[in-house]
Amino acid sequence: MSIFSKLSDINCPESLACDASGKNPSFEISFRADGIIPFPQVILHGEGRQKIIKDEAIGSRADDKGGYIYTAKIPAGLFAANHIHIQIEGCRQADLSRAGGDDWIKVYRDLRLEAPPRAARKIEIADGIKVYFSIHKHMHQPYYRAADPDYWDGEKDEIFGSRVGNYTGFLPAAVRQYDEGNLPHAGLSTSWSGSLIEQLDRCEAQGLCGGRFSGWKNELRGIAGAKTALGNPRMAFSAFGYFHPLMALIPERNIVRHIQWHQDAIRAHFGAEASKVLFPPETAFHVRMIPALKEAGIEAVIYDSIHRYRACRDYPYAGINEGMLPPNPAEQVNPPIDDWLQLHNIWAGSKISPSLMRPEYIAYEDPDGKIHKIIGIPAERYIGNEDARGGFGALQYADVLGQVYDRIVETGSFDPKHPPFFLLHSDGDNHGGGADSYYHHNTGELVRWLHQDPRFELTTSEDYLQRFPPDPAQAVHIEPGSWSGADNGDPQFMKWFSRYDQPYSPDLNSWAVLTALQNLVHTIEDSAPEHAALQEASRLMLTAETSCYWYWTGQDVWDKQVTEAANKGWQLLGSAVKQVGDSTGPTIFAPWVTPENPGGDCWGQGCLKAAPREATLHTFIHDLSGLKRSTLVLRTASGEKRLDLNNHGPYPSHTGASVSADYCTASLPVGAGNVRYYIEAEDSRGNVSRSALERIYLA
Repeated sequence: MSIFSKLSDINCPESLACDASGKNPSFEISFRADGIIPFPQVILHGEGRQKIIKDEAIGSRADDKGGYIYTAKIPAGLFAANHIHIQIEGCRQADLSRAGGDDWIKVYRDLRLEAPPRAARKIEIADGIKVYFSIHKHMHQPYYRAADPDYWDGEKDEIFGSRVGNYTGFLPAAVRQYDEGNLPHAGLSTSWSGSLIEQLDRCEAQGLCGGRFSGWKNELRGIAGAKTALGNPRMAFSAFGYFHPLMALIPERNIVRHIQWHQDAIRAHFGAEASKVLFPPETAFHVRMIPALKEAGIEAVIYDSIHRYRACRDYPYAGINEGMLPPNPAEQVNPPIDDWLQLHNIWAGSKISPSLMRPEYIAYEDPDGKIHKIIGIPAERYIGNEDARGGFGALQYADVLGQVYDRIVETGSFDPKHPPFFLLHSDGDNHGGGADSYYHHNTGELVRWLHQDPRFELTTSEDYLQRFPPDPAQAVHIEPGSWSGADNGDPQFMKWFSRYDQPYSPDLNSWAVLTALQNLVHTIEDSAPEHAALQEASRLMLTAETSCYWYWTGQDVWDKQVTEAANKGWQLLGSAVKQVGDSTGPTIFAPWVTPENPGGDCWGQGCLKAAPREATLHTFIHDLSGLKRSTLVLRTASGEKRLDLNNHGPYPSHTGASVSADYCTASLPVGAGNVRYYIEAEDSRGNVSRSALERIYLA
């Protein structure tokens, strides 16, 4: 019998109505293979988790064309109303232990589970209470070869060609409806990466994608002049990182440069100034970013709302359905609140707090005790995810936002000086949130609804902050983390640390390689700023920080991107190392701790289990002149303690890296309680660097 080579004739429902329990009914998915599938399976992704259908749940029969029909029986009650992503796959290897990534053939489908219809309710308006919200659309394409920005092929032509409307006229079409609908403060914000902008320029100049990007920015430049009632842009180009870096994991000076490069690109291409509100790539935020953001002129930063909720004492952790481990107690420093709300008719893996859905100042204390503050704007995790499936219609705005409104009225938590405000953010060029219907028909329905429902107002972030500025005397803490699409956006950013617990991690390899490159470029910048190759090497460094190069771990084409850029950077600057003085301290990568919650909970097989109390700190450090020492400084209630890090030498690379940073670890003291810590490193020339001040609870 021949092993299959392709899957076809997929029979999968596009939508199903949930039963009376609010969960999916039983149903079937069938597909054809042109031969025997040794290991067929169907994986359903939704609600931050997955369900695998395999073995006896999948039957097969031969067809009259020499192939086989496989039928997967999906049991009832797995998921509530939600968007379910379905992965149908089979392995071509009969021995799973020998199977590699190329042996799995996969196809994908999407299923919408519709909530049972609810009876219409009368709109009841409480005196003076209004909920404000805004919409954000993110646009990005990485360079598919970090070391070769001129690389292009038919696949890229297809990727860009399928998004012509997204990158030209869709956003202006939505904004015009706000304006023509007489919504005085309505608008949206949008983030555009520099790598996308550069590639669209190339499409225009070279006639790629059939010439459909000729004049691609004309409509965008035109709508950039539209203003709200307060004179702010109706379409704000958010501040952003030029090459889409994970800002929480790169040096401060590089954060500043990414933002400044992006500001220049927005001004040059769209004739507008970039907003002072930053949308960080992947909505990934850490308070240690604040000093760099302030240096770059940023006044407010967008973050995923769950990380504000989880930073409260007495947060009602929802268990494994939340998709993250319990918050580390060191992060839970904000006062408890009492208006927790479980949303219905959308997937919400944990409770939200309407009283916390508003801009506030966020504070960070550095190793010297200096406090840095910036305004934080919540992007509501669950409501935003639902809006991302298609906007008005996919998200039942009146019902879901109405639950937020009713809870505010019920708890008396409305503050007229700081009313609720949150963003609904999504990719502007993918799936439902990037569809033609989102920007055209569904936006029109949204405008009509807002005219009929005075409980809610669509506004830009800039207009809201001008009308309702937050109190700088009331600063809070935000737990680190990103949006839910990055493995639920955990505080440790583990989407970018995949396989960290295995003998070799492609992600850790890339961070080690990048850390060494950063130190090289920064040293030459400080010692020989006129070096002829410095500009090209600096660009390679910033390109190598593109977060996408960590996102698709296990695929060689992505795992080697950072190495290829770094190796080219060393070719350009490596010979200069012996010719210049070194006045630059070691480069220290942001440390991480395992287990994530020492003495708390960690992941088991589909459950939570007790985590060891013994914890290890990990980091990468590199210096061109060599490391003299690396020290962990711990601050506890009993005072300050300094520990030497154990240097294991360069992280072993499987991608042919020219240079990798040293992998350093330290065992953390058991039972130390609430700890603040930073790393100090000194090179052989006496240059000293310090990392940011971090926090963790050691049980």
